[in-house]
Amino acid sequence: MRHNKKFNHLGRTTSHRKAMLANMASSLIQHKRIATTLAKAKALQVYVEPLLTKSKEDTTHSRRMVFSHLQNKEMVTELFQNVSVKIASRPGGYTRILRTGFRLGDNAEMCIIELVDYNENMLKEKATKKAARTRRAGVAKKAEAAPVAVEAPVAAPVATDETPVAAE
Repeated sequence: MRHNKKFNHLGRTTSHRKAMLANMASSLIQHKRIATTLAKAKALQVYVEPLLTKSKEDTTHSRRMVFSHLQNKEMVTELFQNVSVKIASRPGGYTRILRTGFRLGDNAEMCIIELVDYNENMLKEKATKKAARTRRAGVAKKAEAAPVAVEAPVAAPVATDETPVAAE
C-alpha cells in the first residue's frame, strides 16, 4: 500500500530522481531560470524552496545541509553569496512557474521556472502597476458626497471676438 506517499515519482527510480532534481536545482541557481516540463517544475519547486530558505542563514550547518542536496560546491557558494542576499526579505515563494505551452513531440505541458527576485521585467511591471493604481469611490461614498458638494451657480460663459481656427 502507498499510504501518505504524495510526491511525484516522475517515472524514475529514487536515485535517478534525486540526481535529476539536484542537477535541475543547480541549473536554476546558476541560470536563475530554466525551461522544463510542468511536472518536473512542480517537483523542483518543492525540492528547491527549502534549500533557499536554509540559505538565508549562513552557517556551516546550513551550508552542509544544502551541499548534501546539491552536491556542487560552486552552486552552494553562488546560493549563499548572491541569491540569499536577494531573497533575504522575502518570507517564502522564491520561485515562479510560467506555463509556455505544449511540446511538439509528445504534447507535454512545458513551462519556465525562475527565481522571483531575478526577473527584472516582472519587478518593473509590478512597480508601475502600483504607481498607476487609484482608489475608486464606492456607491455609498458617491451618495454621501452629492449633497455636500453644493456650490453657487456658475455664471454664463462670456463670448469673445476670437474664434478658434481649425488646423488644416
